[in-house]
Amino acid sequence: MKVLILSCDTGEGHNSAARAFLEYLQTLRIECELIDTLSLVSPAVSQRASDLYVFSTRTSLFKLLYQAGSMISNNKSMSAVYFANKLYSGKLLKYIKVHSYDMIVCTHLFPAEALTSLIRAGELSARTLFIMTDYTCIPFMEETQLDYYIVPHDHLIEECVKRGLPREKLLPYGIPVKQSFYSALSKGDARMECKHLFGERINTDEKWFLMMSGSMGFGNLKCLIQQIIDECEKNIEVFIVCGNNVKLQKNLTAKFSDKENITILGFTDRISTLMDACDVLFTKPGGLSSTEAAAKRIPIIHTDPIPGCETKNAMFFHYHGMSYSSADPHEQVRRALRLCNDQDYRKKMISCQEDNINRDSCKDILNICNK
Repeated sequence: MKVLILSCDTGEGHNSAARAFLEYLQTLRIECELIDTLSLVSPAVSQRASDLYVFSTRTSLFKLLYQAGSMISNNKSMSAVYFANKLYSGKLLKYIKVHSYDMIVCTHLFPAEALTSLIRAGELSARTLFIMTDYTCIPFMEETQLDYYIVPHDHLIEECVKRGLPREKLLPYGIPVKQSFYSALSKGDARMECKHLFGERINTDEKWFLMMSGSMGFGNLKCLIQQIIDECEKNIEVFIVCGNNVKLQKNLTAKFSDKENITILGFTDRISTLMDACDVLFTKPGGLSSTEAAAKRIPIIHTDPIPGCETKNAMFFHYHGMSYSSADPHEQVRRALRLCNDQDYRKKMISCQEDNINRDSCKDILNICNK
């Protein structure tokens, strides 16, 4: 079997799921490749799509587009999204044939639409599979026609069926995350590693809060950090990951440079270690970051979502007891402190994560690929 994994650079979650499955296949020495689908059109087109996504999430545009998509999405007619992605389907088909792929895995709607156009035209012989990366059925999924759809949880199957996806194609295998999130350093070892990486002044004996704002640095972190300072003084070590948002990192550094217990980071590949070290994670409700944290069995406080699918992610996690979700910084900090001090409350949230997150997601997806 030779596997092609297709993603797009519009948010890091799609890429993270794609890389997680790629990593799993590589450990088994299965021939595979991951590409940014829009790069087949041109690097410039891919960059423009990425820039538009970033702009839309930092304004109200993404919310408006998501709402409009939800209103017009149906399984009776093909959308403009389908026809836009059909334009490059010939280049995608050529790439698949030249490299002789027999299994195509998508983690983004755009390549799924392009593949659908090829399937409808009878031009694609390779099998196809879609991995959902949010805890909801996003708009326009019902107009795709792939062989299988990996759903994050079996409680989402009815939503997908109501939207028009065939029940027999829906497999509740979960969202794949990198294998490092299924193992853990001891809290002590993780904290010593963080101390070595990020500053010898860090106190390893205090409670630790980790804040993540996604790869683009979304959310009102300044207000949340100030709330922690006001309520906890210096009894908490706080780590803030700003992702690729350099402006946010500079602003927070300028604001809190006098606070020795505040560590502000940009992009880092040590998220797994930081999660092992922390007592509570504050994060926007991205599908991937939330799944990674739940796989780590870390108590989660969900902060303001990007309106749309992240709103649904926060609702799903909160309803299933895997996180606490609130838009109020005071309530977020109050719950975080309770998770540190109330062991029964903490254990209950972790138990819910154990019950709802499939640690064998990559293995289960590979099994269906092999059928």
